[in-house]
Amino acid sequence: MSLPIRIIPCLDVANGRVVKGVNFQNLVELGDPIELATRYYQEGADELTFLDVSATIEERETTLDLVRKTAEQIFVPLTVGGGIRSADDVSRLLAVGADKVSVNSAAIARPVLIDEIANRHGNQVLVLSLDVKSSNSEFRVTTHGGRVMTDLVAFAWAKEAIDRGVGELLINSIDADGTKSGFSLDLIAQFSSELSVPIIASGGAGSTQHFVEAAAAGADAVLAASVFHNGEITISEVKQKLFEQGFNVRRTKIDDEN
Repeated sequence: MSLPIRIIPCLDVANGRVVKGVNFQNLVELGDPIELATRYYQEGADELTFLDVSATIEERETTLDLVRKTAEQIFVPLTVGGGIRSADDVSRLLAVGADKVSVNSAAIARPVLIDEIANRHGNQVLVLSLDVKSSNSEFRVTTHGGRVMTDLVAFAWAKEAIDRGVGELLINSIDADGTKSGFSLDLIAQFSSELSVPIIASGGAGSTQHFVEAAAAGADAVLAASVFHNGEITISEVKQKLFEQGFNVRRTKIDDEN
């Protein structure tokens, strides 16, 4: 049997609070990251992703104390991103409870950062986050929270990053982000069919059916934020829908009681 499809709530954190916007713009505060992380763990999340969305823009490190307090409340893998510029930064995050780290802007500015992290910590801890926009019929990579468009073609950059030691890809469609109109299925399909590492799909979740479509397109994991934060969809409902459609999911006590 194939590995279970992982359901991953994402905590986008700015100034110590969870925020969310549409197409990375007009961020609205949605709550306390520690409280939300605890709730999602209890509801059966397979992993959690914690992204300090203002760390790169403000040119500072991820808030270690907040990561530590979050990690103390959950017992599933925790991925942390934002402001990671060195293998030493990764060491500090792993020391306070992170299981994996996500790199984006700093790796684009200095690709050898990927080699340095993978060589010290192994590719199992390293996720490449791709904030992707459609541009002239190509998918291109952005940096600084989607604010800066680069010349990098997303697929080519992902392939180089895998060759350098990335163990997983988090592909976030900025065009779909926060719109609740569904994931970028052509983007997921291209990456999953042609690349050798697990693919996490992000951006566009609005219904349980959208998670099914992402899994059918080849996603190994599906990440969402606002639909979970606002209580529009529960993790249990997503897993039940995937299960009904024939996908392997990690069942929880809550699922089994429903």
